[in-house]
Amino acid sequence: MRSSSRRILLGTVAVAAVAGAATALRRRKSVAGLLAAGPNPALADPVSHPEELSVVSADGHRIHVLAYGDPTAPPIVFAHGWTCSTMMWFPQINEFAENYRVIAYDQRGHGRSELGAAAPTPAMLGDDLDAVLSATVPDGTKAVVVGHSMGGMSVMSWALRHPDRVAEKVSAVMLASTGADRLVSELAVIPKRIGIPPLPIPVARAVLGAAVPMVETPLTRRALQYVALAPGSTREEVAFTSTIVHQCAPATRAGWGRALSELNVAEALDNLVVPTTVVVGDADRLTPPVHSVRMADRLDAHDHLARLIRLPGIGHMSTIEAAAEVNAEIRRLRSL
Repeated sequence: MRSSSRRILLGTVAVAAVAGAATALRRRKSVAGLLAAGPNPALADPVSHPEELSVVSADGHRIHVLAYGDPTAPPIVFAHGWTCSTMMWFPQINEFAENYRVIAYDQRGHGRSELGAAAPTPAMLGDDLDAVLSATVPDGTKAVVVGHSMGGMSVMSWALRHPDRVAEKVSAVMLASTGADRLVSELAVIPKRIGIPPLPIPVARAVLGAAVPMVETPLTRRALQYVALAPGSTREEVAFTSTIVHQCAPATRAGWGRALSELNVAEALDNLVVPTTVVVGDADRLTPPVHSVRMADRLDAHDHLARLIRLPGIGHMSTIEAAAEVNAEIRRLRSL
């Protein structure tokens, strides 16, 4: 085992131990939490008031950007996932805006960024992130870039399309709850123990690309928790995630669902020439740990893997469900 791998393993074990203790406590409180969760300050509206920016991507499309904190402070850039918005980063904005320049943007069709007439493509993800970095990270400054789910795919698309920009604009990367390829074939939404075979890939792609309206109800919240969060997630975490997801327009959900169903940006991992941490919850059904292990192995082969962090009992919404652990690693990456 290479020395970097030994360091990674030790770091992973340490983080997992902390996360495991937190998860054990979470599980003991899960029933009570689901019935009567108290206010979670991490999920509150940020006190810090952001600057609102309109950034123009390579094809002329406008991207809505929020920038919190001192413009001269070290920057952290956040790219959110499919069907989400800048709102999903409240736990990180509340943690970092006081001492860092926190930059979050709405992916096309999400939040306050319009979808546009062109069909979404993975290439757009990378070009949009490049435009955001160009507009918000001054020359001579480097950002830590954090991508969750589709946001992680945005980071990889960017590294694939703009490899020379990686070392220029970024000091470290976090890929949280994401995958580089095989997204449809490795979905884990149907438990193996019940004996039902996985959905055929064409059927799964059709489901992801369906522009079906979603109405927020107790039933859809339970379904969302099953798919996107862990069984031990609190009622407040489920409600917070549900509010975000249900704000996403059906056309946006369908367009990006189709685009992501055939995504393959694995080669981009060879271009991430900065310390890169991979984070995954072991209860993630949408991008299960097999994705993170495969990405970490490829990064480690080039000695660019900082850590592989597996969070026990955490689902796909790791930045919400395990905000303390995720924030601690972001802070560590920012200190490198």
